[in-house]
Amino acid sequence: MVTIYHVKGTRGVRVIWLCEELGIPYEVEIIDFSPRFKSSPEWRSKSPTGKVPAVTVDGFTMFESGAVCDYLLERHGNTRLLPAPGTRNSALCRQWSWFAEATFARPLGEIVNHNRVAPAGGQVDFVIEDCKARSRICIAAIEDVVSKSDYLVGNTFTLADIMTGYTLMLASNFGVLTADYPHTQTYYDRLSERRGFQIARDAG
Repeated sequence: MVTIYHVKGTRGVRVIWLCEELGIPYEVEIIDFSPRFKSSPEWRSKSPTGKVPAVTVDGFTMFESGAVCDYLLERHGNTRLLPAPGTRNSALCRQWSWFAEATFARPLGEIVNHNRVAPAGGQVDFVIEDCKARSRICIAAIEDVVSKSDYLVGNTFTLADIMTGYTLMLASNFGVLTADYPHTQTYYDRLSERRGFQIARDAG
């Protein structure tokens, strides 16, 4: 059994979505994400930085959504959602999976953090606009690819689409994914139609 410690709308979406796509039995435990709980020894024993998700698999607990997805695919994927190792498509799947978190999610996360730490009414507009501009560069990179194919790795749905789909959800929520990127919007709509995405998005 996989236990996913989750807060609605956070990166646990990726893990829930993957479990749904692979048919992995799992349970979602919604946690209290207050500052007090995030810093508690109980939670830090599962997630050393206090973030979500943390995931327990057969008594073994780990964190970082991308790493969790990689691990679950190793155990349960049986060649699903990953191109054959050593191929060009395998390289592209890894590239877009890392991009989704290391490059694309970063400026979106900075928007959240800036709004969280700024005093009431003290948000700095140029900081937010810079983050949005960096996010748009990422969307433009996706736009180029999905203008030519249904998914990020050709016409086959892979882990890269789960990783990037979550980040596009954030971009959509923040108003960064706009009509200026019609192919990306169509791609995101395609991902949003998947039952696994819908269950993961609404969990919590």
